[in-house]
Amino acid sequence: MAKMAYYPGNVARAGALEVEDTIQPMCKALNIQLVELPRASSDGGNVIKQATPKLQDALVARNLALAEEKGLDIITACASSHAIMRNTADDMKRDPVYANTVNNLLVRTSGLEYNGESTSHHLLHYLVEHVGLDKIRDAVKNPLNMKVAAYYGPDMQRRGACGQDDPFMPTYMEQLITALGGTPVDYDSKCASVGSTSMLTLEDSSLAMTAAVLSDAIQSGAELVVSACTVSHINLDSYQSKAGRQSGKNTTIPVCHLTEIVAFALGYFPDRFAQLKTRVRLIGS
Repeated sequence: MAKMAYYPGNVARAGALEVEDTIQPMCKALNIQLVELPRASSDGGNVIKQATPKLQDALVARNLALAEEKGLDIITACASSHAIMRNTADDMKRDPVYANTVNNLLVRTSGLEYNGESTSHHLLHYLVEHVGLDKIRDAVKNPLNMKVAAYYGPDMQRRGACGQDDPFMPTYMEQLITALGGTPVDYDSKCASVGSTSMLTLEDSSLAMTAAVLSDAIQSGAELVVSACTVSHINLDSYQSKAGRQSGKNTTIPVCHLTEIVAFALGYFPDRFAQLKTRVRLIGS
């Protein structure tokens, strides 16, 4: 059984408990043991970085150091958290002087030091590259049988953060959807931002970006949107009605997180899966 340090991110244990519910049994079914990092903290969400980059990098490096102590890499289901961890690790690797500055702060405040031995993996990349699509396909008990639009978002779509996937035209989630018995829908906005970190300061712009992604998926024939990011998921799901009212576009479509869809297809939470299929039929009728 593979062991991975689990970092839930800023949302999974607060505003997106469905992610926390579903990732645990999903990983167990695929022989992935999630190891807790009890002293892990927020990664700053790229909000702290706007004021003090060194503080955010120190928070991230501390989490990576906690995994390093256990000799493990980190797995997360949040594209934003994954990208933030990759950015910090890359910045410290590229600039030894800056790495020493961050580690000096870490040692003085927490007695930890990040040596660059542990790294982050997004759940999507880990499933495709390490678990393998054949193994996942063989484990499917409840095929999706839906037209599904994959939402990647922009955060993990850069070289070094997107695994072996194409940073400009990713296909990993579409491949996974097919392995789960669904039909992937191609649409232009799958890597577009929904302005998650701007919702509190530039709400109108954020809602317009959210509406653009959802309406594009709907017009392309999607019955369901699956998100690889817990932060963006809030915009796509909780704010979709407000985004529709403001933009005048059709934004009404069920939105699920990646962990939910995989868990459902592997046979977990059949009642929730039945409710989702009912929502898809009603909204699409």
